[in-house]
Amino acid sequence: MYAIVSIAGQQFKVAKDQQIFVHRLQGDEGANIEFDNVLLAENEGAFKLGSDLKGAKVSAKILSHLKGDKVIIFKKKRRKGYKKKNGHRQQFTKIEITGITL
Repeated sequence: MYAIVSIAGQQFKVAKDQQIFVHRLQGDEGANIEFDNVLLAENEGAFKLGSDLKGAKVSAKILSHLKGDKVIIFKKKRRKGYKKKNGHRQQFTKIEITGITL
């Protein structure tokens, strides 16, 4: 059984006991959260989508908040002496899917 759910503006294919990284979510570590924006669900070969998914939810547990790898942004214009170097580390939340209810 799996579901496609929209979390923080992105779509994820999730299954029970799966761990995924999503954009930073509000909540403390160890807190339980639910996502009700389920787009598609599959259960034993039968697919449900649209109005069949009224009341469907995906429940998850927040494991940790962390930062991703550093991304270096470097800009240069040749023969002008213009150089800019900048970096960015995206903040993520690691969650574990605890259940899918249809």
